[in-house]
Amino acid sequence: MAEVQKSTQSGELSQRFIEFVMMHAQNAALFLGQIPNPKTGEGEVNLDLARMFIDQLAMIQEKTRGNLTNEESTVLRNALSNLQMVYVEVAREAPKGTAQPQPEEPAATPKPAEQTPTGAPEPSAPVTSTESETESKKKFTKSYGP
Repeated sequence: MAEVQKSTQSGELSQRFIEFVMMHAQNAALFLGQIPNPKTGEGEVNLDLARMFIDQLAMIQEKTRGNLTNEESTVLRNALSNLQMVYVEVAREAPKGTAQPQPEEPAATPKPAEQTPTGAPEPSAPVTSTESETESKKKFTKSYGP
């Protein structure tokens, strides 16, 4: 009886993992302009966000190596390779100025020398490692094109 319960639970977890992978793949496809934005109905390209989702899938593939079923592994591998190919194509087509969109800055942003102290410290990201920021970024940096 325990075997039946274990395999049912395992099948459900396998399906959830595949859904998780597909959700990340859909988000990457959205930002590669492959899926229209539900709000505007038009495709939009944001290579930074697309790359973030692709890199997350690559990290999941690396961290779960040897622990996936054949179906899970195939779905993850195919989704990742397809997204990487589309990323390269979209990055080549995008004009150099739009390949890495910069966040918009408000027009009235004071320069650091002009800021007035308010007494409250600015929030910062929590420090979780003793590694330098450069070393931390190097671990998950991938290149998909020129």
